Amino acid sequence: MLRLSKWGFLVLTTVQFMLGMLGNGFIAWVNGSSWFRSKRISLSDFIITNLAVSRIVLLWILLIDGVLLVFSSKLHDEGILMQIIDVFWTFTNHLSIWLATCLNVFYCLKVASFSHPTFLWLKWRVSRVVVWMLLSSLLLSCCSAISLIREFKMYSVLGGIDETGNMTELFRKKEKEYKLIHVLGTLWNLPPLVISLTSYFLLILSLGRHMRQMRQNCASPKDPSTEAHRRAIRVILSFLFLFLLYYFSFSVLTSSYFLPATKMISMIGEVIAMLYPVGHSYVLILGNSKLKQMFVAMLRCEPGCLKPGSKGSVYR
Repeated sequence: MLRLSKWGFLVLTTVQFMLGMLGNGFIAWVNGSSWFRSKRISLSDFIITNLAVSRIVLLWILLIDGVLLVFSSKLHDEGILMQIIDVFWTFTNHLSIWLATCLNVFYCLKVASFSHPTFLWLKWRVSRVVVWMLLSSLLLSCCSAISLIREFKMYSVLGGIDETGNMTELFRKKEKEYKLIHVLGTLWNLPPLVISLTSYFLLILSLGRHMRQMRQNCASPKDPSTEAHRRAIRVILSFLFLFLLYYFSFSVLTSSYFLPATKMISMIGEVIAMLYPVGHSYVLILGNSKLKQMFVAMLRCEPGCLKPGSKGSVYR
């Protein structure tokens, strides 16, 4: 049964990895090629491109982690290689989540409409606000990885000299501290979750207010502003759904350090975790008219479908 579950896990992981590489690779290729040709890129496309690249790296890390989980459990749980992977995963994971959050804030400030002075101040400076968020996200991601590197060094030094009983006890203490940092690392994901929830509810309120105004003016409910609201809401809502699944699976995986979790639970958590970087890439493709048109043309094998330069991005 366990052997069958391992093969099933490898098949699911490989399929999700290939789908994720297809979706994120397509985004990076189209936007990157367009950027290279025109020497300029919109802020939304810049965020989406970097988000796709970070998720390509994240998918590789998750794939390696899954392979180690199946073929070398000891190396997966205790090896130095796994600790190095932890550092790269921590940086890439936090950067990916914050990039998606920056994109949600950008959509909200671009599409939503409120008369509050604070919101208007942010809306008029949307590019500056998002750029500062991008720089802050990079700094926070570096800090999270550096904090883990520090503990990793202490843990490695102690692990090399655990000869006596006292040193073994100290080694076990540092090992618990190292694993505790992983569990507490989930708290780094709360700020982007709160910010994305706030962006979602602001868009909902803005859409409701806009629809009331449209009914009073007896205008068509399918005007461009309404459609932009709905597209932005779908993108952010899908991100929240996938991110909550990812957060749940990550919490299960990190809590397994202190719980008698089986390998089966770890494999299930790994499969669920890959849904986020894979699924959200296709949500972004479907929410962007330029990417959607080129992706459909690619699936239909139309000639010249991967020649960037066509315009049509929804959120510019």
